[in-house]
Amino acid sequence: MNNSPALQYRFDGPEDAPVLILGPSLGTTWHMFDRQVPELAKQWRVFRYDLPGHGGSPAHPTGSVSDLADRLLATLDALGVQCFGYAGCALGGAVGLELALRHPERVASLGLIAASPRFGTADEFRQRGVIVRTNGLDPIARTSPERWFTGGFAAAQPAITEWAVQMVRTTDPGCYIAACEALAAFDVRSELARIGVPTLVLVGSDDQVTGPAEARTLVAGIPDARLAVVPGASHLVPVEQPAAVTDLLVRHFSTAWQPAYDHSTGQMAIVAAPVNPVLAAPPQLAPIAEIAPAPVVPPQFMGRPDPYDAGIKVRREVLGDAHVDRALAQADEFSGDFQEFITRYAWGEIWDRPGLDRRSRSCVTLTALVAGGHLDELAFHTRAALRNGLTPVEIKEVLLQAAVYCGVPAANSAFKVAQQVIREETTPTE
Repeated sequence: MNNSPALQYRFDGPEDAPVLILGPSLGTTWHMFDRQVPELAKQWRVFRYDLPGHGGSPAHPTGSVSDLADRLLATLDALGVQCFGYAGCALGGAVGLELALRHPERVASLGLIAASPRFGTADEFRQRGVIVRTNGLDPIARTSPERWFTGGFAAAQPAITEWAVQMVRTTDPGCYIAACEALAAFDVRSELARIGVPTLVLVGSDDQVTGPAEARTLVAGIPDARLAVVPGASHLVPVEQPAAVTDLLVRHFSTAWQPAYDHSTGQMAIVAAPVNPVLAAPPQLAPIAEIAPAPVVPPQFMGRPDPYDAGIKVRREVLGDAHVDRALAQADEFSGDFQEFITRYAWGEIWDRPGLDRRSRSCVTLTALVAGGHLDELAFHTRAALRNGLTPVEIKEVLLQAAVYCGVPAANSAFKVAQQVIREETTPTE
C-alpha cells in the first residue's frame, strides 16, 4: 500500500478540526462537492480527492475498489491522517464501504450517497468499458446528464450540464475503463452486517442509476444505518440539491461522530453517538440469494484445489454473467456434466493459467474457432475478446492472419459473424 501513487487532494477548513473526507463518483472530480464545502468546513477539515485519471490525479489505473481504498489510505498516511469521517457518492461510496469493512479502526462515521453494495451487473460495466475502448469517452460524456440529473434540472441549468459533460470528456479513458472493471467486481452484499459505524444512506428520489431500492438494501444490511431520500433529485444529488445534502451531512456527522483528542496517542479518537432519529426509515429485508448446490469434486482433485471455483469466476469475467447464467440454466441431467467439464478444465485449468494474458488467449481462441468453423462459439468469443481488451482493429488483424493459415472461406464466414458482434457491442446507446 505504501507504494501506491498518491491521489490529487485538497483541504478546506481549520487545520485542527477533525478530518471529513468527500469521495467523488465515476467521471466526476472533487468539484461535485463545491456547494457542500463552505458549510462543512466550518466544523471539519474537509479533505477532497480526485479518482485516478480524473481531474488532476495521475493517470495510474486502479483495477479494484480495494486498490483504490489502499491508494487513498496511502495518501492519508503520508499526511498523517489516521481517523476520519467519510462521505462518498457512487464509486466514492463504494470506497467508503471498503474502508469501513477493511479498516474499521480508521472510519468514525460514514455517509453513502447514491451508493449500492453492488452496482448493476458486471456485464453492464464491462460493456461500458468496451464502448470507451472503441469510441473514446465522448458517447459516455454526452449521455451523462441523462444519468446524473432530472430532466427539469438539466434543461434549467445548461451551464452545469455542460460542466458535467466536460468532466467526463477530460477523464483518462484507461482509468475510466479500470474503474468500470472495479465496479464490475465490487459486491459487498454479504458483508454489510460487519459495518459497525453510524451510517447515513442518502439517495435522490428520482435516481435511476442507484436509486431508493439500492439504498434500502444498504439500510437493511448495515446495523446502524438511516435512510434519507431527497425529493426531486437524481444520481448527482449533491449537485442537484446542494442545500438538502449539506444539511443532511451536517446533521449526520454532528450527531453520529463526536471526535475527542486522545492525549496518550496524540490522535483524534472516535466517540460514537446515536444517529439523529429524524433520518430514520423502517428497514426492509434484503432479498436472500438462492444458493446453488456445490459441484461434486472429482477424485483427481482430491488433495489439491478443485479448479471449478476459479473456472466459474474466469468464465463469468470473460463471457459475462448473462451468457454463463443462460448456459447453466439450460443444463439438465444430460448436459449438466458437460457444463461442469468445460468450467473446470477449459476455464479453471487453461484460461486461468498464468502463462498467457487474456488478450493473448482470446487471439488464440478466435484463430482456433475460425479454423474449426465454429461460428456460434466465434460470436460469443468475439464478444469476450472485446471484454478482454482487444479492439475491433486487433480482432480484424487476427481474422486476416487466420485467412492465410485457415483458409479464405473460413475467414469470410468469420468476418461476417465478428462484424455483427462488434457492431452490436461497440455502438453507443443513445
